[in-house]
Amino acid sequence: MAVVSEETRADVRLLDRIVARDERAVAELYDRHSRLLFGLILRILRDRGEAEDVLQEVFLAVWNRAETYNVTLGSPAGWLLRIARNRGIDRLRANGVRDRVVDASQPSAFQPTAVADSPESRAANSEQQRMVARALGALPAEQRDLIEDAYFLGLTHSELAARFRLPLGTVKTRIRTGMLALRQQLLETSIEP
Repeated sequence: MAVVSEETRADVRLLDRIVARDERAVAELYDRHSRLLFGLILRILRDRGEAEDVLQEVFLAVWNRAETYNVTLGSPAGWLLRIARNRGIDRLRANGVRDRVVDASQPSAFQPTAVADSPESRAANSEQQRMVARALGALPAEQRDLIEDAYFLGLTHSELAARFRLPLGTVKTRIRTGMLALRQQLLETSIEP
């Protein structure tokens, strides 16, 4: 039987309050997890303004869909990270389509923006992020690189196979093996992936 941390129990109670439409619970959940989520979204989008918008979308989704959280599928923090990751990748893909259209119609109009190192991005380096980074660092590079590109860039298995010049089956096997090892390492440190 898995040990549930007090932090996880507190998050579940907050989600229960959100389901009951307690606005203060959203604020508390935001205070507990916004830095971690913002750090992930910023890493995906590499644009502070976009990341702030997506973070707001994440908590709006939590307000509207808190009842869909299922405790048997992982911790509330993991659920929030999945929402943030998916929203970030959706925005990244939407921006890519928009940028390609703009680029095609006005070739000189597109200028990539640089990401400034901000105090908020440095503050987002929480203990959970360090544990995940350590767990990722323990994976063989052949697994870690594929997982990071799939997770942070939203690349499909086929895109990864082309990018790394590997057979599709090899990509799938390495990702699955790496994810199982990563999950085991995180479970051993009581962090749900």
